[in-house]
Amino acid sequence: MTKSDGEDSRSGNRMERFQQGVRKRTDMAKKRVQSITKDDVKSYLLRNFFVLFTVIAVIVGVILGFALRSYHLSYREVKYFSFPGELLMRMLQMLVLPLIVSSLVTGVAALDSKASGKMGLRAVVYYMSTTIIAVLIGIIMVVIIHPGKGSKEKMHREGKIVRVTAADAFLDLIRNMFPPNLVEACFKQFKTNYEERTFKAPVAQNESSVLAAIINNVTEAVENLTQLKKEVIPVPGAVNGVNALGLVVFSLSFGLVIGNMKEQGRALRDFFDSLNEAIMRLVALIMWYAPLGIMFLIAGKIVEMEDMGVIGGQLAMYTVTVIIGLLIHAIVVLPLLYFLITRKNPWVFIGGLLQALITALGTSSSSATLPITFKCLEENNGVDKRITRFVLPVGATINMDGTALYEALAAIFIAQVNNMELNFGQIITISITATAASIGAAGIPQAGLVTMVIVLTSVGLPTDDITLIIAVDWFLDRLRTTTNVLGDSIGAGIVEHLSRFELRNKDAEMGNSVIEENEMKKPYQLISQENENEKPLDTETKM
Repeated sequence: MTKSDGEDSRSGNRMERFQQGVRKRTDMAKKRVQSITKDDVKSYLLRNFFVLFTVIAVIVGVILGFALRSYHLSYREVKYFSFPGELLMRMLQMLVLPLIVSSLVTGVAALDSKASGKMGLRAVVYYMSTTIIAVLIGIIMVVIIHPGKGSKEKMHREGKIVRVTAADAFLDLIRNMFPPNLVEACFKQFKTNYEERTFKAPVAQNESSVLAAIINNVTEAVENLTQLKKEVIPVPGAVNGVNALGLVVFSLSFGLVIGNMKEQGRALRDFFDSLNEAIMRLVALIMWYAPLGIMFLIAGKIVEMEDMGVIGGQLAMYTVTVIIGLLIHAIVVLPLLYFLITRKNPWVFIGGLLQALITALGTSSSSATLPITFKCLEENNGVDKRITRFVLPVGATINMDGTALYEALAAIFIAQVNNMELNFGQIITISITATAASIGAAGIPQAGLVTMVIVLTSVGLPTDDITLIIAVDWFLDRLRTTTNVLGDSIGAGIVEHLSRFELRNKDAEMGNSVIEENEMKKPYQLISQENENEKPLDTETKM
């Protein structure tokens, strides 16, 4: 038998095995479908009640929003209509602060410094990798599709731009990492403001002219020697909003210290464990209201949005380009990363996150979605609480894949509408700046527009042209927030898989503590994830 005959037989065997595998899976699927009973359907609907209810709420919200546009409601009427949605936002934001602090402190305190250091390194590597990939996807998409072809003269402008310099924004980021007052950090962030001041600057003149002026008039001489000048200078300021970055840094440090205190720090660990449990039970209550709030949030935003006629050819192409880029990152890159690292089905994992993703779509805030994300990961996907507590608060603060992709894409789009050819060096500058700026973007609605100024300034593009894309930003903001939340959640799954040996070792070391805590019936103090699954469900609401 020749070599080619042997290769043909091997390829034939492979094909036969593949066909047998397909037939086997098809038969199994048929049997499963045939064995489905009414009780199975009922149990499925009960298990996924919240997700189905939320999806229906989104669909009803879109239909209701477009139906009410024909009535041309006033601004006051729109605000009244959106009130149930505003209530949901306020409820979720109310829980963000205690949730970030309690989850980070307990998550870090439950691990030794070596294990938490390894997990932190894995999380940071994942965050940086996905952010850089997102930026590259944005750049590739905008260069290939070229949505900014044409003139910007006929494009619609909207809104005002906040002036900010890259240096001051970077320094503000570092200042916010170390808040001087922890109480103030709960409701304020440091932000550099700008003031215009007038001062007198000496003017160099020759001696003869000065002497002549003195002889004529002493006052005139003084006026000639001085000249008024105006200069814009940075001054300390503040904006309303939780300083999440400062609280994350403090909570990480505090958790590490408590973990190293062993028995001395047990009282504090118990307190933060109980606080975390109480917050998660509050989340379970709010989730009953979430679908109604999301429906009114989406409907209210559709009613409020400007006339669709302002979205011309270039802006429509820009919107399509951003959507394609975000879809590639969310549907191809992130699931592929999850599969390659964990060798598990990513769609089963993403299926457990549906309510968190829909909440992100409705609220357009990754921080506000954080309580729901915790619930989905821990209860639906069974991710270890030590991982979620450690990874999610940090991810919601610094991991902004969707924002990075959007900023890089939007910057090149603005260059295209200005007919400016960017060289390779400028594109690299945009990619680096977009990556850095996305880390500084707080998890609040439309923070990306503020950091966009930094990206445009880095390559000398006109910052006023951000007003060209504000008309569609409310919609794209929701999509990139959903991408951000998906990236954080998949990151938690990947870090758990990579850290499984450290977690097992910790479980083995703390075996006696687990038995004691089970006897004391403190649900959120359980160390072992296996024992967690055996816990009775008592009053905890399941999704």
